[in-house]
Amino acid sequence: MNMQSSAMIALLAAQQAGEAAPPQAAPPAPRHLFGPVIDFLCLGGSSLLLLPLIFLLPEAELKAPLATAMMLLTNLVNHPHFAHSYQIFYRGYARKAFTPALGRAMQVRYLVAGLVVPLLLAAFLVHGALAADTRLLGYAGNLMALAVGWHYAKQGYGMLMVDAALKRRFLDERTKKILLANCYAVWLAAWVGINLAVQQENLWGLAYYSFALPQPLFFLTSAAACLTTALSVWTLAMHWRGKGTLPVTGVVAYGVSLYLWLAFLRVNPLWVLVVPALHSLQYLTVVWRYQLNYEKARLANVAYRKGNLLRALFGPSPVGQMIAFVATGALLGFLAFWAIPLVAESIVPYDRQAITGFLFLFTFWIFINIHHYFLDSVMWRRENPDTRLYLFG
Repeated sequence: MNMQSSAMIALLAAQQAGEAAPPQAAPPAPRHLFGPVIDFLCLGGSSLLLLPLIFLLPEAELKAPLATAMMLLTNLVNHPHFAHSYQIFYRGYARKAFTPALGRAMQVRYLVAGLVVPLLLAAFLVHGALAADTRLLGYAGNLMALAVGWHYAKQGYGMLMVDAALKRRFLDERTKKILLANCYAVWLAAWVGINLAVQQENLWGLAYYSFALPQPLFFLTSAAACLTTALSVWTLAMHWRGKGTLPVTGVVAYGVSLYLWLAFLRVNPLWVLVVPALHSLQYLTVVWRYQLNYEKARLANVAYRKGNLLRALFGPSPVGQMIAFVATGALLGFLAFWAIPLVAESIVPYDRQAITGFLFLFTFWIFINIHHYFLDSVMWRRENPDTRLYLFG
């Protein structure tokens, strides 16, 4: 047999082996929190539909009724979203904070965010109230704006990471660092801009004050925001060009959170009223998926089902447990934002001549908004085993 015949036989054998080889496993199907359309709309896509509509509405005629409607909606969306963070964070808190069950680093984070921060924050607010120092209390309002802005920005980044993980469309480390740097830059530019544009704002009759920041700082932070925005667009384009795909819902959530809800929040007075509900809806979408997965995992244990009257009543179905979780969040939100501070307002004495307005509504709202940022900075870290298990597991 000559060399040419041997080569042909080898080629035919190789082709037959290739045909007989089992096909490669298909890549895992992309997952969603609740479905592609629901995820897109709830994580931020609805803003792309609502903002153009807002510009078509008559501002003068609708500002007052829309403000009333949004205030009512806070009891169903905004306030429960704060309450849910407490429900999840402090559930099993002794294990998280006083044992290394989640790792030493996470243990320290739970101790700081769950005990140290609220004690220091409460002491600061109590001191300001007892001293009737409205200027000091006013700066707490500015601190709230700082924390809330960073919370909006970081939540948008988190939505992108969640969507990328669920769809297995991971971003490389360089891209993630640029996107995170852009979060910092846009957040700082927005906060500096608000301080320069608004010298004083009122919350429940008490003023909170801006800082006298130099004008060049606004140009510096704005330039940093523009630069990192351009770098973010470029790196996402390069990622799409190289991989051929992007976590689109996550990218939209990231962009909406940073720009429509933060950098250009004041583009329309009506839009300012709507954004908090959209931000809370984004948060609730993730929390409810986390809680559903938590209930499904725990309800598989018969002992867990029998350890609670509500769980024993509803059995292994997580639906009843979710109803109880959501209802509890709504009740806690009502108590923390309205009932408790209003009762305290009527029975606790303080210098009402020096402090006009509703002191307890002001301090409770400030406290919860600031503390919420610290709770979330621990709960939703990728290093948190509970997050990996119940959100992605």
